[in-house]
Amino acid sequence: MSADQSVLADIPGLTRVENTGPEQLTARCAELTRPAYPHGEVYGTYCTIQEYVDCPPAQTYAYLRQGHHLEEWTFSLRNFEPTATPGLWVGDDRLAEQTRIFCRVEANAEAGTVDFHCSWDQGDELWMVYLMRVLPARSVLGRPGSVITWTNCRHPYYDANPHPGLAPRADRPWVGDYWDLFYAGHTLEMGNLKAILEHRHRNGLPVCSSPTTAVVR
Repeated sequence: MSADQSVLADIPGLTRVENTGPEQLTARCAELTRPAYPHGEVYGTYCTIQEYVDCPPAQTYAYLRQGHHLEEWTFSLRNFEPTATPGLWVGDDRLAEQTRIFCRVEANAEAGTVDFHCSWDQGDELWMVYLMRVLPARSVLGRPGSVITWTNCRHPYYDANPHPGLAPRADRPWVGDYWDLFYAGHTLEMGNLKAILEHRHRNGLPVCSSPTTAVVR
């Protein structure tokens, strides 16, 4: 089915074969391709990382969707326990002393998505959203294993604590203070995730650990 060109005619700024020749396209793409990019331009609003993992996608997804595994592969999330709200868990974020983090896991097996909806200090508005997806490496890289993508979006609350009165102390650092380090920090955590999954898979060990309780919705 061909698009109705009249529907698009009044929309400015479109780059399509109808209004751009191959030479113009190549020149425009060259303008947008640079040997180096400022960190803030790449990771200022969105932070996306990705990694290949030598572990079958079904096992990789099963591991990610069980939220108690956050205590294994993240740098600082520990001691999760259920709250009175079904599906909502609370634990410690040792990145900052005496900081509680609330988390709900939303997973879709068909799409391979695992989203962690989190927030510091309170569980009523889970605005720190960690979007992850498991892809079969066979379909995207032509090899066995998994590809994991992980995206964060810079919610306005990263720039200002919406509930300063709930902080354990006035001088506690805020999670948004670390935004410029998200790429580096998440890359280290993705390295943890890769190491755990590959070690267990290659050694014939159960990939998923058995928790006392599981952070799973």
